[in-house]
Parts: sequence; structure tokens; C-alpha cells
Amino acid sequence: MKLTPQEQAILVQLRADPLLDAAALADRLGTTRASVSVALSNLTRKGAILGRGYLVRGEAGVVVVGGAIMDVKARSSARLDPATSNPGEVTTNPGGVGRNIAENLARLGTPTHLVAAVGSDSFGEELLGHTRSAGVSLDHVVVGTRPTGTYLAVLDHEGDLAVAVSDMSATDSLTVADVEPAKALVQHCDLLVIDGNVPLVVATWLADIAGSAGVPVVLEPVSVVKAGRLRPLLAPTRPVLAVTPNIAELAALVDREVADTVPAISRAAADLHALGVRHVWVRRGARGSLLSSAPDDGAGAPTVSTDGTISSHVVDVTGAGDSMTAGFVHALLRDDDPVAAAAFGQATAALTTESVHTVRPDLTSALVTGRLTSQGTR
Repeated sequence: MKLTPQEQAILVQLRADPLLDAAALADRLGTTRASVSVALSNLTRKGAILGRGYLVRGEAGVVVVGGAIMDVKARSSARLDPATSNPGEVTTNPGGVGRNIAENLARLGTPTHLVAAVGSDSFGEELLGHTRSAGVSLDHVVVGTRPTGTYLAVLDHEGDLAVAVSDMSATDSLTVADVEPAKALVQHCDLLVIDGNVPLVVATWLADIAGSAGVPVVLEPVSVVKAGRLRPLLAPTRPVLAVTPNIAELAALVDREVADTVPAISRAAADLHALGVRHVWVRRGARGSLLSSAPDDGAGAPTVSTDGTISSHVVDVTGAGDSMTAGFVHALLRDDDPVAAAAFGQATAALTTESVHTVRPDLTSALVTGRLTSQGTR
């Protein structure tokens, strides 16, 4: 890909500020807006930049497609009594698995685009404003007529989830036509994350687009029901870089019970390896996680490693799994080996459980590295 001096100068400016428009670029470079517009068109045609927001190809760019909702969290101040009203605190925070992963990635320093559906309402405006301020590009968010999704979580006095109810109708209504404008973005990104909230037909279309372009795909199952819904997507002809289930979601993916033991998890992971999944990273709560990786040449037994990195200061577990996936993806894109990437993701999740926020606002790559260093794992 040969670039003219002007095109190279524009890329320098866009790497510093991807939101510059043609007029601002022309002013900085001392040229005309028309000339810059032609150069931007050429850069897009050459694949050096990707649409509005000007994600510069060559950066560790991630596209996340999934849920974007408002979290409503209620935490009791004493032990929960399920049959009556409980005193406590109620808060609202931007959430949604895909949105949470995207915000975590942006805060860790990975350029990230979110493709999601929200409503034209106050929750949607608040959610998008918060997400944009965290550094996530929202050019391909679909604003529709259905209300912005909500997730209601009830936590006990120790911060553990007691029950949750979600309204994901906006996300459930996503169609291929809705996400088709992001096709070029998906084809040129470094990695695609699909969360299980996305309808199967859309998730399959995205996986096929990414596969044809050689873009690795990470699947986040989200829940038992939605993990089962993703099962038809998995096939040897549609390779997936990684899936990130918990034990129950792993059972749904392989359509049988799976005990929380290393041998049982390894057997289930082997089934997924046979369906083209390279890494199966299973969350085990307080027991840490288990990573099963198929060999590069597809021959021989998978390698299995476990990580017990947990926090002893849990405040709120909401969003921990999403941050775990984001940490894993961030580390993979900076060329960490999968075991180190899993450790990074596990530490990211531990830090998240120590915050009252669904996405920890002070999260940085340096903060996670510091946690790993203090534990002697780096």
C-alpha cells in the first residue's frame, strides 16, 4: 500500500486525533478541504482508514458487536429476605455485555468500535454519552424505535448476584441490514468480539464476514440460554479464536452437563476444539479460570492451564466477566501468549470486583500490570 506524502501526513494527524474532520485536517496541514477530502477517500479505498472516526489500519482495532443497556443495580444492606422489601441502595450505570467489553478495552488503551442498538430515549443518550467519553467509537450504533435495554440486578449484602432480569428487545431486533454498514470495519479490524445477545443470524453473518477476511473472532456467550443459541454457529468451517464461557455456559455450548473439574472441563473444551475453536477459556468464579488451547497444527492434545487469581476485597461482581474478556483480548492484541493473556484478563476482573462500577473508571493497562506484578505473575 503506497501512500502519498499528503496521505502520510493525514495519517499522522489521525493517529493523534481520530475524530478530526476534513476541515480541521486542512487547517492543520495548510491545504484545502477539497484536497483533504480526496486524500481521505483514497486512504479509505486503500484500506488505511476505516470510515468516520477514522480508525487507522495497523492499530490494534477491535470491533465489538453486542448489547448496550442501562444497568439498574439494587444491593441490600443486610442479608436478603426474598419474600419482602429489603433496605439497601439502588444505582444506575451504563451496561450491556458488548458495551462493557468495549469500554474496558478503550480504558485499557485498545482502539475500539461498538456496534449495538439503543433507543431514542434518555437512557440511550446517557449510555452513549458515557461510552463515547470513555473513548469508544460509536459511529455504527443503531438508534431505533425500541426502548434502550435495561438490566435489573439484585445483589446481596456481600455483593454477590441474587437474581437479575434483562429487557434486551432493542438488541433482539437487530438485523443483518442494521449491521451491514459496519461490514468494511469488520473486514479490516484486528479482532471481532460478538456477544451472545446478538441474534444468531446476525452473529453468523458477522462471523462469516470476519472469517472471509481472516479476522479472528472471540465469542462471549453471556448466559446459558444465549450460549445454547450460539451453538449452531460453531463449525470446523467457521473457525473461532476463543470462547469465554462459565461452567454452565460451557455445558450449554456442548449440550450436556459439565462438572467443575479439570478433566470434565477439558473434555468439553476438546469438543469445542473439534468445532474449530482455538481457545476455550472457562471461568470458575472463586476458583479462577481454566484455559484449554488447541495446538497450532491441530494435532496432539490441547494444552491446559489454570489461574486462581481472585480478589479478597469483592465489592460488586457485576461486569467482572466482561472486563475479563476485555483484558484477555487486549493482551492477545499486544502479542501476549494465551496463558499470559488469560492471567491479564483474570487480574482485570479481580480489579473490577473491587469497584462499585460495572466498568472500573480508573482502569488502565498499567493498573492491571501492577496487580500482576504484586502477585508475582509478571
